[in-house]
Amino acid sequence: MTTPGADSEVGRLRTVMLHRPGPELSRLTPRNNDRLLFDAIPWVARAQEEHDAFAQALRDRDVEVLYLTELLTEALGADEARAVAIDTALAGLDLGHTMRGYLSGMLSEAAPEELTTYLTAGIRNDEVRGGFGLVTSLLPHEAFLVDPLPNLLFTRDSSVWVRDHVAITSLAMPARKRETQLTELIYTHHPRFAESTRIHGHHFEHVEGGDVLLLAPGVLAVGVGERTTPAGVERLARQVFGEGLAHTVLAVPIAQERATMHLDTICTMVDVDQMIVFENVADSLVAHAVTADGSDPERLLVAEPRPFLEAAAEAMGYDAVHRIDTGLDPVTAEREQWDDGNNTLAIAPRVAVAYERNDATNARLEEAGIEVVKIAGSELGSGRGGPRCMSCPIARDPLPA
Repeated sequence: MTTPGADSEVGRLRTVMLHRPGPELSRLTPRNNDRLLFDAIPWVARAQEEHDAFAQALRDRDVEVLYLTELLTEALGADEARAVAIDTALAGLDLGHTMRGYLSGMLSEAAPEELTTYLTAGIRNDEVRGGFGLVTSLLPHEAFLVDPLPNLLFTRDSSVWVRDHVAITSLAMPARKRETQLTELIYTHHPRFAESTRIHGHHFEHVEGGDVLLLAPGVLAVGVGERTTPAGVERLARQVFGEGLAHTVLAVPIAQERATMHLDTICTMVDVDQMIVFENVADSLVAHAVTADGSDPERLLVAEPRPFLEAAAEAMGYDAVHRIDTGLDPVTAEREQWDDGNNTLAIAPRVAVAYERNDATNARLEEAGIEVVKIAGSELGSGRGGPRCMSCPIARDPLPA
């Protein structure tokens, strides 16, 4: 068992947490897919095939693959974990006393594996066999009493390892709030993580894992936009500085658009000094370098904005960060960025997993000397997320000094 921790985006990947698409994905319908943040309704069986191939590609490179639902089921063997999970699932204000009491009893009696399914796939009004009252009478049959969590597929968003600490994030969208609560439950109650130190938390200001890039040991870049707030970046910066996990946090404002919701939809690292970047916004991307005031631990120093790659290179100690553009031209770049062409997962320096469909971007990566491990993603990409979004690195080899 590898010791958890990561100090970069590109250190040799040893252990990763994934979520294989399951029954929660089959709960998407034309009535709820927008609310649950999917652009299309995926073909679940094909999505599972594609995800299995993704996991196998990682195993073929000697990466240990952990599955979120298996970890959750094992954690739910503890009574305290079960109680927290049930209380969280039933905390909504729309259940009413009668139905909440019935569901509490039903979930309390469920075996850990069955409880995991209820918590992730949800419970519809027409699936309950008791608790009948005003709520069940007035709600449509197809209404969910406990919402499904189809975005569990994107394990990157709910936790981020910063050296040997794990930051439990705080997701902004109502449809995703329970994801971080379940992730925090895993890190709190699973024996594998008993010695791990947690920072941040689902109850704090919004920070999403897709916005956090470990550019180099001691250097974080955090996107600020649709999902991650300035207050979230401030709290995270204070925590990583206070724990000695970083010396610089780059706050990077990003356009609040569906296509660029997270920083990793704009750029990802493929080597210690190489980054694949969405060229249509690359020249306008800026960063504020945030550092601690050595004379006053309560004060953060916030620099004036500078071009992102320039600020990143200085913080990382390089003359330059080399940019590889998405696509071959602005039109191709826009299309392949939408298909997560630059949302790559580095499994070692100069080795990255990418969707096979983005031919132009993959060709550019290969021309730059990057080995591209290509995977299918026609169905996996329907939720707008690539290999990086679908993976939470738990252990990477540290980069050499």
